[in-house]
Amino acid sequence: MAISLEKGGRVNLSKEAPGLAQVIVGLGWDQRVTDGSDFDLDASVFLLSPEGKARGEQDFVFYNNATALNGAVKHMGDNRTGAGEGDDEVIEVDLKAILDSADDIQKLVFVTTIHDAEARKQNFGQVENAFIRIVDKSNNKEIVRFDLTEDYSVETAMIFGELYVKDGEWRFGAVGSGFGGGLSAVCSKYGLTI
Repeated sequence: MAISLEKGGRVNLSKEAPGLAQVIVGLGWDQRVTDGSDFDLDASVFLLSPEGKARGEQDFVFYNNATALNGAVKHMGDNRTGAGEGDDEVIEVDLKAILDSADDIQKLVFVTTIHDAEARKQNFGQVENAFIRIVDKSNNKEIVRFDLTEDYSVETAMIFGELYVKDGEWRFGAVGSGFGGGLSAVCSKYGLTI
């Protein structure tokens, strides 16, 4: 049975799933209310150094820059509607390859933004059933899940969660914090300009 985390909760993935090498990070959401405008959420991941910054644009993975670290991080495609059950967007992560090849990457931050949120007057208060989950790719078993339950009525970008290395072990943290200003605000936080 998967561990269900609350905001701020953390879990040691290396202890929960010994030998864990590759994970599927599934992100999902449903549209709650809209004025009829299309509602398009986009998942992305920032690969961060120990200082909490991206080394450059190559450390920002999204639908238009789908891989990083020679394929150790892969965005599996853009879902423009969020319709249907299950994961809306998926990012595959090879944890072992990251440890073996990139000792300056210590954290992966998973972010979801609303495309053209300001122009469409949309925010995360219009989104429900948002979640992030970590699945062991070798057996398709869900290890941990975080359901975002707060009402984020002004935020247009959300950090859902983060994978990070501590003492040589991979851990997951449920973040659930939002930003006004969309993707550019998140990029700025991690040292990038778009």
